[in-house]
Amino acid sequence: MKKNDPYAALRFREFNTFLLLRFAMVFAWSMQFIVIEWQVYSLTKNPLSLGIIGLMEIIPAIAMALFAGHIVDQNEKKGLLLKCILGFSVISLGLFLLTWPPIATGYSTTIILYSIYALVFLGGIVRAFLGPTIFSLLSLIVPKKAYPNAATWSSSVWQIGSVLGPAAAGFSINWIGVHWSMCSVFGCSILALIALSQIATKPILNPKIGEPIMESLKEGVKFVYNNKPILNALSLDMVAVLFGGAVSLLPIFAQDILKVGPEGFGVLRAAPAVGAFITMFISAYVPLNKNAGMKLLSAIFLFGICIIVFGLSTIFWLSVFALFLSGVVDGISVVIRQTILQLKTPDSMRGRVAAVNSIFVGSSNELGAFESGLTAKLMGTVTAVVFGGSMTLMIALGTGLFSPSFRKLDLQKDLEEHENQ
Repeated sequence: MKKNDPYAALRFREFNTFLLLRFAMVFAWSMQFIVIEWQVYSLTKNPLSLGIIGLMEIIPAIAMALFAGHIVDQNEKKGLLLKCILGFSVISLGLFLLTWPPIATGYSTTIILYSIYALVFLGGIVRAFLGPTIFSLLSLIVPKKAYPNAATWSSSVWQIGSVLGPAAAGFSINWIGVHWSMCSVFGCSILALIALSQIATKPILNPKIGEPIMESLKEGVKFVYNNKPILNALSLDMVAVLFGGAVSLLPIFAQDILKVGPEGFGVLRAAPAVGAFITMFISAYVPLNKNAGMKLLSAIFLFGICIIVFGLSTIFWLSVFALFLSGVVDGISVVIRQTILQLKTPDSMRGRVAAVNSIFVGSSNELGAFESGLTAKLMGTVTAVVFGGSMTLMIALGTGLFSPSFRKLDLQKDLEEHENQ
């Protein structure tokens, strides 16, 4: 493997299959979330209902996260991932049926709404296991010296899927409607199952098989707490995502503020995807390991500015540009955080560390959606978005001022150690 080879991880066949699988699942999950957001807001016209969707997913995701991390570290990863994808497929099929016109019009709005919330809640349980399983499987597919490059590609694919999915949802709702959009989500889960079948079963690297669950959970939490780079990166990103979750209010901006309808909604959702594509190519050729702490702080600071500009804008294309830049800097943040996790987490702890990551960061997307929905209800939509962006700015500045060790974090030495293994 060439030094600083931007395609190092892509030279492993299973890793390419893994990227396809991850993209399919992230794309499907993100698309499904937005289709349901659109449907629920169309039914209720209540901003708080958008927040409840996030809340229904985050409750089981957080409650089950540590337990899921223990299970992942104790079991074979491919088999667990198969169960996760099958679970998601059943949920997406259920949502497909709920949006079928004979059912959607044959039952009261309350019954349909509560049924959607119930399926989203079950999805939160699946998600608690999905994240740690995928994170752990990645380290078994490529050698340690390729971890940073693999983390870059994997994070970029996650970022692209997480913004392309919602963008596709916006266009899909306009072109084929909510019902058939959900059918597309189900098709993506089938593609993920096909991709998984091309990955071989992997060994279990945890030397403490059968360890009591409470001891295992305690060890995982203690590791994250004592590893300051991981703890600071997770904490910083969690709070930034929590307060910068304004994009969950895009259905309101599209329908009521910018008045651009489903097609404009799709453009708004697509804008961060373009930024994510740029991040992917830049970070593959120009690694972000050097001065990683300062780059992460800068990215989150700029993300806050983008959110404020978006919230204040009444011009459609200015809003699109602000979201585009938010995709660029958010992609940088994701790549750096995932690189920190991959480089500083031992193989036997990956499931539990990824579970803590899902509590700190993964679930904060949904908690951020709830926070945005609630503040929009209390303050008004524009004020809520500006408030979230302002909090993000203050968090980035505060972390930089009060945590000089994190500001000086450099991952280059860790990378060189892995390359010599």
